[in-house]
Amino acid sequence: MGMLAWVMMGLAVWHFTIFLPDRFWGGIVGAFIGSLVGAVLFGLIVYGIEASTLGIPGAHATDIAVVLYAVPGALLGIGAVYWLGVRRERLAGAGG
Repeated sequence: MGMLAWVMMGLAVWHFTIFLPDRFWGGIVGAFIGSLVGAVLFGLIVYGIEASTLGIPGAHATDIAVVLYAVPGALLGIGAVYWLGVRRERLAGAGG
């Protein structure tokens, strides 16, 4: 259940990328993948630290705090994909 919550939160945060210039590596699909991967990885890491075991929380262990673990991860994932896109754009401009 926790994985579903993290993916849904990553998807929700991804929707706000429409307010940013499309300079993502891979376009809007790259931002989508970065958001989902970041949300899931960050959720796994934080839950692993909290529960002292690497795993996905079940239905009874999933609460609002577990769901909110995904927000910083989604933002970091989107930021990383955006940074890669800007970097590739600069390198293409300098080499051309």
